[in-house]
Amino acid sequence: MDLHEDAEKNLVTATFELPGLKKEDVQVNLQNGLLTVSGETKSESDKEEQGYAVRERRYGKISRTLRLPEGVKEDEVKAALENGVLTVTFPKTGAQNTPKKITVA
Repeated sequence: MDLHEDAEKNLVTATFELPGLKKEDVQVNLQNGLLTVSGETKSESDKEEQGYAVRERRYGKISRTLRLPEGVKEDEVKAALENGVLTVTFPKTGAQNTPKKITVA
């Protein structure tokens, strides 16, 4: 997973490499400030070679959870899967609040 924040555009982008997974195999969930990306792959092949039956099966599950930075607009999170790379973008509400200095009297 790669995580990139563009301060000028107030946009955070997370990219996940998911080779062999299709759009239907990937779930993206957002709950309580946590983004969870999960997926499952199932692959089976049967063939006969020179009188032998060859059967191969491959199964696997992946899951990754990360806490979103403060100020993310959760209702505007977008996800797209292209060529085995899932890109999740989430805009932020604005620049992070800087600490306010208080003078002691």
